[in-house]
Parts: sequence; structure tokens; C-alpha cells
Amino acid sequence: MSSKINTNNLLSKETSPYLLQHANNPVNWVGWSSKVLNKAKEDNKLILISIGYAACHWCHVMEHESFEDISVAEVMNANFINIKVDREERPDVDQVYMKALQLMTGQGGWPLNIVALPDGRPIWGATYLPKKQWKGSLHQLTDLYRSNPEHMITYAEKLSKGMAQVSLVTKTDSNTDISKAFLKDSLKTWSNQFDYTYGGTQRSPKFMMPNNYQFLLRYAHQTKDKSLLDYVILTLNKISYGGVYDHIGGGFSRYAVDSKWHVPHFEKMLYDNAQLVSLYSKAYTLTKDPWYKIVVTNTLNFIETELTRDNGSFYSSLDADSLNTEGKLEEGAFYVWTKTELKSLLNEDYPLFQAYYNINEYGHWEHNNYVLIRTKSNSEIANDFSITLSTLDEKLISWKALLNNNRQKRAQPRLDDKSLTSWNALMINGYIDAYKAFQINDYLEIALKASNFILDKMLQKDGSLTHSYNKNEAKINGYLEDYAFTIEAFISLFEVTFNSKWLSKAEELTTYALKHFYDEEQHIFYFNSNLDDALVTRPIEQQDNVIPASNSTMAKNLFKLSHLLGIKSYKEIAEQQLKTVLQDAKTYASGYSNWLDVIMNFSFPYHEIVITGKNASNYVKDLNLNYIPNSITAATEKENNDLLIFKNRYVDEQTLIYVCKDNTCNVPTDKVSSAVTQCLE
Repeated sequence: MSSKINTNNLLSKETSPYLLQHANNPVNWVGWSSKVLNKAKEDNKLILISIGYAACHWCHVMEHESFEDISVAEVMNANFINIKVDREERPDVDQVYMKALQLMTGQGGWPLNIVALPDGRPIWGATYLPKKQWKGSLHQLTDLYRSNPEHMITYAEKLSKGMAQVSLVTKTDSNTDISKAFLKDSLKTWSNQFDYTYGGTQRSPKFMMPNNYQFLLRYAHQTKDKSLLDYVILTLNKISYGGVYDHIGGGFSRYAVDSKWHVPHFEKMLYDNAQLVSLYSKAYTLTKDPWYKIVVTNTLNFIETELTRDNGSFYSSLDADSLNTEGKLEEGAFYVWTKTELKSLLNEDYPLFQAYYNINEYGHWEHNNYVLIRTKSNSEIANDFSITLSTLDEKLISWKALLNNNRQKRAQPRLDDKSLTSWNALMINGYIDAYKAFQINDYLEIALKASNFILDKMLQKDGSLTHSYNKNEAKINGYLEDYAFTIEAFISLFEVTFNSKWLSKAEELTTYALKHFYDEEQHIFYFNSNLDDALVTRPIEQQDNVIPASNSTMAKNLFKLSHLLGIKSYKEIAEQQLKTVLQDAKTYASGYSNWLDVIMNFSFPYHEIVITGKNASNYVKDLNLNYIPNSITAATEKENNDLLIFKNRYVDEQTLIYVCKDNTCNVPTDKVSSAVTQCLE
């Protein structure tokens, strides 16, 4: 660990695209490992931990300004053991040090830069800093550690106590009521933040937060709250009309930097697109809005074209930056247009295109570039230009092909080609939800292929999952998110295929998670396994974010499995989990929306829809065309008494639908419409 300048550091041996981006930095970067941490203790040297991800724009900026600079590298190499971490490969490390940064500064983000004592306890942190400020901070920290290490140690002890305190789960009174009134009160507070003009919340930047709208859509539907439903639909329309949705190539960017969903932070993440496919598919089953089908279709075309590996797994992301016409990395260069380009390509169609996508002040971004954004429906545009809807549809198809072909001639955004088990599972769920809504068999086949990838490549002989796959190598012991989302996907697969293999795998993974992640005293799951190397603190992911918390997803899984398998203890664990987060959920509902969805399972009628008989497959397909969020489906075409849910419910020569609550069923029906009506009562 000398101060010698390398032109090829140890990151060249890694498989993470983000780490490989830094392999030629003059900084002596190393990857996170127990060996490196032990070396820091032996040498009594401060650790500099820099965390980011491949699609992160400001990570690239800081790399170019500081980590590629010889004078900065000399300071870093002489005084620190420098560890680069891919937050997507090591979300546990990211969670621990992000919590520390938030305690120290009140904010977070990436790149996440932490300076820690040789034992890993943090003492200083920052996100992006310009070169001069970064270099100055490192000099100050080095001088302080040499002159007054006791001061740093005292601070680290206090901060570590604070981190441990934050990680503690708040005990809730066991008599706390999981009720409709609780949900109503939570929503009342949350709704004060709603933006009734542009959708989403009253803030910028704006993140899509698909799980928030999954819950709100369900709550509005089940409570028959039309104003709330109107708000959700407004939000879905504004997002998909906005520049965060790629009108030419399909798919969504990570968030909008403004309040009207116009200018995206151009990186495209698998997890956003997976969840938005689910959201728009479910919204379609309720509204039957053909625009939502177009959004889902184009997004899945993007996934299949840009983010799918030959073995059926999915890549992680596309970078926000790409090379511009001058050969320099620039955010959004691949996606934006100038008026001159558009006029040249579209010719006489330009005025119509200009009106449709707002190539005007409303759609202007910067440097004469425009990000396409819609403000009017097809009917309004067709009326304005006195053309038929079919003519406009033909124009849209033609424009998309023309601009997409032209865009493909540009330098492509960089691909993060690792596959993460958790994100792949989210995408499997997206394909299943799209299959249910649109009955396209290819979607189910893709979901099955990706699920078999998880079984073949990511599931180990001891029943554990690995987290990351790249260069034909599965690596890193799985986190709770890998188990939670995979179990969720396998339950969904069982619902649409009736293949008990998927239910069995879900149960096996649940058993493993309970053994290695669950804390019976706190009634919560840890984020990492008890078989993993210890970190400064053992993280617990409790709060829902852009991705639902692994704990809330596990609670939902346990609730569903208790119905499918008849295991009462699973439902009891889910209820105990809920009661650990209730108080926070009431005051910060938007950060606990997946938990609120679980509360709905307990506080509103929840149905098991059991279908038996030779036409079960057709009945399930018809059923899936309806929005029934308060149910789980189990079907069999043959007599099956292995599962309690099917016991004594098969009748020869008949296909019957049983609508049940807690395994007590209404009189069976042979009409899907009747079953749907029963679930709405």
C-alpha cells in the first residue's frame, strides 16, 4: 500500500463495471475485502471508502476531476488505504456508511466518500467535492490523525453509538391496532405533499417512487376514493408524458430534475423500469387506458433490446453520460435533440412533431437541446391539426422509427453488464404483471427463462442465493433483498403457471431467510446474513425507498405464503414485523408505502381465489384481466390434495372458482365475473 503511482491498480481484477471504470486511475484503489481491512489495522492507516455505481453522473465527474489527477492520487496513496465500492454489489456497505454520512451531515448521495479509522469506524464523509476542496479535506484529516488521533477516536465512538441507536428497531405496543383508521390517518398527512398539477409530490427533483403509486392505486380502488384515483392517474399520465419516459426508445430514466417530469437524470436503471412496468400494467387492468399498454410495450422492448443477456438474465443499467459530437462524455448526449436536427429529419412533418413533443420554450432544456415532453392527448393534437387519430398514430410510429435509427448512429451510453439477483427478480415480476394484463405469452416465457437463470446460476447447493453475476461468475453472498424479491417473483410465477415447483422454491428460500436473517427478539430481518463478515453495524432495511424495503417485502411474502401453505406462524411473523414500524409509518407514510400495502392485507378483506378443473388456465387468464389487488390465486387442472388450499375442492368434469377468506370459502362459481364481484364486496 505505498504512495507509488500506478497506471493499472488492483481494480483491474474485479468484474464490476463501476470498479473497472476506475482500474486505470493513478489512485491505488482496492476492492472491499476482509484482507484489505485487516491490512489497514496492521498498518494503522486511515481508510478512504469511495462508493458509487456505474451509471452515476457525479461519480464520473469526481473521477475525472480528482481520481484521475496525479497530485490528488499522491495525497490519497500516501495517507490512506483507498477502497472503491460498487454500491449495487455491496448494498450492505453502502447502507452502513450512508447512515453515517446522514448522521454527520444530514444528507446523502453518490459518490459517497467516507474516511474511517483503521477499524472501519467512520469519522468524516462527503458526497461530490471539487478537486481543491477534496484535496484540502484530505490534508486536514491526515494532519489531524497524526497530531490528535484521540480526538478522532472519541468522535468515531460517539458516531458509532449513534449509528447503533438508529439501527435499533422501535418497540411498538403489541396492542397497537392495524386498522383502516390507521391507513386513513397516514394518508391524510401524506396527501398534504401531493402535487395536483403535475402529479407526484411538491418537490424537485422528482423520483417516480412506483411503490407509492402501487399502494395509492390499490387504496383508491378498494375505498372507492375517486379523487385519490384521479390523482394517481394524473401522476401516471404526467410521468409517461414527461421527458423521464423515453418517447423514442422506450423505458424510463431514474428521476426528473424539475417539477414537471421534463428533464431526466438520464441514467436508466433496471429496477425503475421493472417496477414501472408492474405499475402501468396494473393501472391498465383498472383503467384500460391504451396509452398504458403502449408505455409497457415500449419499455419491455427497451429491456429486451438493451438490458437482456443471452442466458435470460437482465443487465443493471445504462449510463447517464455518453460521448457527444466532440468525443467528450456529456450527460444526456444520446437522448436530446436540436431543432436543426429535427427539422432536417422530419421535413414537412416538423410542425406537427413540434406541437406534439413541445419543441418550444416548454420543451427546451439547455445549449439549444430539447427533451421531448407531451402536454396534450392524441385526440387534442389530432383536432388541432384536423387529422384523424389513425393518421396521427401512423405518424408516431414513423417518427419513432426514424429518430431511433438516427439515434443509434450516436455513441451509445455505457452498459453496466452485471446481473443482480434482486433486480432480476423485480424484472421477473414486471414481466409477470405485463403477462397478466396483456396476455402476451412471450412475457411469461421471458419471466420463466430469467427465473431459471436464478435457479441455475444464483442458487447454491446449501440453499443460499448469491447476489451478483458477471463474467460467468456468481459472487457475493445474497442479501435480504435477493431473498425477498425472488420469493415474491416465485409466488407470482406459481399464480400464473400453477407449477408447484415455484411455490416450493419460495418456501425453501423463506426457510433459509428466517434462519439466517431474522431476529426473533426485534421481530425484523437483518439486511445481511449471519454468515457474512461483520460490518461496523449490522444493517436493517426498514424504510421503503425507490425500491421497497426488503423487510416490508418479506412481510408481504409471509402473509401470502401463510394463505397458500396454511402456515399460521408466517402470518404472525408478518404481523409482528408490521407492529415494529407502525409509528414511523403513520408520520412518514410515503417512506412506508409497501408496509401500508401489507396493512391493507390485514385490515381489508383479503381473498384466496382457488380454481380447480380442466379449464383452470383459461379462467385464470380471464381473472387476471381484472384489477384485484386484495387476493392471491391458486389453480390446478388436476386433483391436488398436496396443498391445503386445494384439498377437497376438485370436482370431476367441472371447473370451479372458490373465493375464500382465511380458507373459508363462499359457494363455488363457474363464472369469473361472479368471482371478481365477490372480491369487491
